[in-house]
Amino acid sequence: MVAQRCLRPAPVFDEPALRRAFEAAGVKEVHLGAVWQHVISSAGAGRPEDAPGLPGSAREVLQRHFAAVTSSVQEVKTSADGSTSKLLIRLQDGLQVEAVIMRYDASAGRYAGGPRPGGPRATLCVSSQVGCKMGCTFCATGTMGLLGDLAAGEIVEQLFHASQICPIRNVVFMGMGEPLNNYSAVVAAVRTLTAPRAFGLSPSHVTVSTVGVIPRMLTLPADLPGVRLALSLHAPTQALRATLVPAARAYPLDRLMAALDAYQAASGGGVLVEYVMLDGVNDREEDAAALGALLRGRDVFVNLIPYNPAAAADTYRPSSALSLGYFQHVLRDGHGLHATVRQEMGQDIAGACGQLAAQAAGPQRTPDIEDIASP
Repeated sequence: MVAQRCLRPAPVFDEPALRRAFEAAGVKEVHLGAVWQHVISSAGAGRPEDAPGLPGSAREVLQRHFAAVTSSVQEVKTSADGSTSKLLIRLQDGLQVEAVIMRYDASAGRYAGGPRPGGPRATLCVSSQVGCKMGCTFCATGTMGLLGDLAAGEIVEQLFHASQICPIRNVVFMGMGEPLNNYSAVVAAVRTLTAPRAFGLSPSHVTVSTVGVIPRMLTLPADLPGVRLALSLHAPTQALRATLVPAARAYPLDRLMAALDAYQAASGGGVLVEYVMLDGVNDREEDAAALGALLRGRDVFVNLIPYNPAAAADTYRPSSALSLGYFQHVLRDGHGLHATVRQEMGQDIAGACGQLAAQAAGPQRTPDIEDIASP
């Protein structure tokens, strides 16, 4: 069992902890936003207790128990083409996580048949855990095991750090960890990310990825309305999926598809299906046909991900360009599914972390994550 992490001081962006502390001290909820705005506007240099308009009881709570920022950026690596920056973030207790900024020019894509308005934008891929217990055999994070859950404030701090580098439009929970296994912290973090009094992101610009934690998939639409879901599928049959994604033994494919249908009925939104392409393992002609049959008629967008051999031990090889193209053809032309091949970004800085998401490319370019996961 993973030891419970105890943060002292606590992150001021940890909304549940800050709310409880304010309630215990008789401080009104309205002061939460004032504290966050002060920290954000000062780029972390301002002390939370110095936020204007706070009562003395709030200042005392903040001074004794909270810090503006509890983590630090140890290293930033930017790819040669400038499209990707990887942040190595050191947590208060010495553990480390990664966050990745992916930049793209929205005007280079097309939307609804015409040029998409807008210019440069950035998506941030955040981690929700240190390591991961899901054990996906092709994932670098899966080889680490689970070292600890991140607090909600530590998740939010990844956006805070990234925002010092460039403005962030989208956040995707596709970094280290299984977000739905740290459910309460992820829900609290997303609520802070989207709160107008904090970072003010649109819920539709936040995507949460999962390998299929069914009970949490079913509660997500009510807890985070408007937020998008990505499902890491990686195999079209239960037998194959169980070898690649050990969690599939607890959450079998038939139940997962039923949960996907229930999620879509409750949320009214489409789902991004992620599929890592492994040479000779899940990229065969029969795999394409089986995946097409499994997903046909569902409101999904399939993102085919070329395997990064540096992401784990060299057990697998990436699919050939021919296999990728044929697989996409079967899904699109044979089964009427939206399908793209992901363009890997930041390979020269080892930019792929766990379930790292990037923009799709190929014959049908998808300019950013909000289009990939849109209904």
